[in-house]
Amino acid sequence: MSELYHSPAGPSPEVANAYAWNRLVSVAPMLDWTDRHCRYFHRLLSQQVVLYTEMVTTGAIIHGKGDFLRYAAAEQPLVLQLGGSDPAAMAHCTAVAAERGYQEVNINVGCPSDRVQNGSFGACLMAEPETVAACVAAMQAAAPETVISVKTRLGIDEHDSDDYLQRFLEPVMAAGCQFFTLHARNAWLKGLSPKQNREVPPLRYDRVYRMKERYPQLHITLNGGVKTVAEIQHHLEFVDGVMIGREAYQNPTLLTEFDALCGDSHRPDLQQVIAQMADYTQAHVAEGGRVWHVVRHMLGLFQGGPGAKRWRQVLSQYGPTASDAHELLQMALHEVEIARERIAQKMADYANGS
Repeated sequence: MSELYHSPAGPSPEVANAYAWNRLVSVAPMLDWTDRHCRYFHRLLSQQVVLYTEMVTTGAIIHGKGDFLRYAAAEQPLVLQLGGSDPAAMAHCTAVAAERGYQEVNINVGCPSDRVQNGSFGACLMAEPETVAACVAAMQAAAPETVISVKTRLGIDEHDSDDYLQRFLEPVMAAGCQFFTLHARNAWLKGLSPKQNREVPPLRYDRVYRMKERYPQLHITLNGGVKTVAEIQHHLEFVDGVMIGREAYQNPTLLTEFDALCGDSHRPDLQQVIAQMADYTQAHVAEGGRVWHVVRHMLGLFQGGPGAKRWRQVLSQYGPTASDAHELLQMALHEVEIARERIAQKMADYANGS
């Protein structure tokens, strides 16, 4: 395996202490989206943003045949999101993750899907704060240097009071958890699909703000419905961090603006990013992978700009059967450049009164 794509045996010096990470902005764990190829792409767009894996279940790590913990060293700072509810299994998987170089493990207490509920984890665990607390304690005992965090909703079903949320948070805090991401909606465990659960329950940012006021010692990250840098800046007046979800995936150029929020002047050149992704993709192909495994995450790169539609069309049409990522991405980029030239010419003609 190439050194570039090797999961280190231990933490690199720059990420050795996850407590010291810049946590102002993070990209949410998204099933089927934030795989290692997506995360590598996102890291090229932002050096400071904290990235999350897709949710990985304890069963997949313990019994699965694939390497569900694989990542490139360049992806750090990177959080493993773990799905499960058995303290012993959660502890075992946390120890394995720590050996692989993960500095933080996040417990999923937010996913409302039926499949996740049937596994007795996700949002349904809000009704079992003692179970989550036991998981936190076991995980910390198994990997004392690893940050254990929790991502949750504001409540489940009709339980939408601050008291209910506090009755969940306090036992988990007492077990040693200091880092919480609060999705600013309730989760409905019956009657709504996962997609509807992201849209139908109303956003209640005020409740997240109140939790930070109530527990100033906690690091609280707000998640849900955030789409712009201006919105991030507004929320950061009240909480410690902001997590972006689908907007970061569908409009990844947004990530190029995040480093400035974190005091870093880094802003990547998109053509250079595309060239780096072509190299990365060909390395994946050399290992037996497909071009489409990687480039599908790049469809939204020029979202909202000239040539965005042609960029998506070229990648979607030729990506699934392509074998040469350099050729494919250059062909798509050429279409973007043509679109930009046409607009520039139209503007010049307009200015000249043509």
